[in-house]
Amino acid sequence: MFGEKVLDLVGELKRARPGTIPPYNEDLTRQVIEEMRVLFEENLTDVSEAASEKEKATPKPELYPSIHLRHVCLERNQRGLLLYNYNRLVKLRDLRWELGSILPDEFRLSLSEQEVQWFQRYNRSLANYMRSVGGGVLDLTEYTQPPKTLHIEVRCLEDYGDLETDNGTVVQLKKGRHYYLLRSQCEQLIRQGILEHIQ
Repeated sequence: MFGEKVLDLVGELKRARPGTIPPYNEDLTRQVIEEMRVLFEENLTDVSEAASEKEKATPKPELYPSIHLRHVCLERNQRGLLLYNYNRLVKLRDLRWELGSILPDEFRLSLSEQEVQWFQRYNRSLANYMRSVGGGVLDLTEYTQPPKTLHIEVRCLEDYGDLETDNGTVVQLKKGRHYYLLRSQCEQLIRQGILEHIQ
């Protein structure tokens, strides 16, 4: 039936765990595009036939419902493909803000070549903007939440080693220990999963 493949495509994205991107389903995407091509060609044939019959003064109104149905199916497939690709790009954009400019392999392997190129262009655009606005020192990705206090309590989730603070002191981060650090110094480590903010 028309529209089932695009529904599978959208459902695949919806079933993905939060914070992940499922592998790009190029095969199913091609099948949806092929279905759209077939629907369009059938509509083109029927519309041409209906137009030629209209000129002969013997219209075929029985063609109109099938033309309309195929057109609605075409639009539904188009919306589904746009939804699938747009939501993947939104997830990819969010990952850029959470993880930084280098994607881990687990995410990179799930992307299509076009998505990798989009991610690289987005990185360049963001870097150019930060250079132009902040004189080269502004990092918009550093502070994603407004700070309530300058210092926060964090728990180390894995052995990290030495962390040199802005004032020159060295803190050795060991798994399971709690630390009271400046938010600005541990925000990146929190995003990487090395530290956990204790509320």
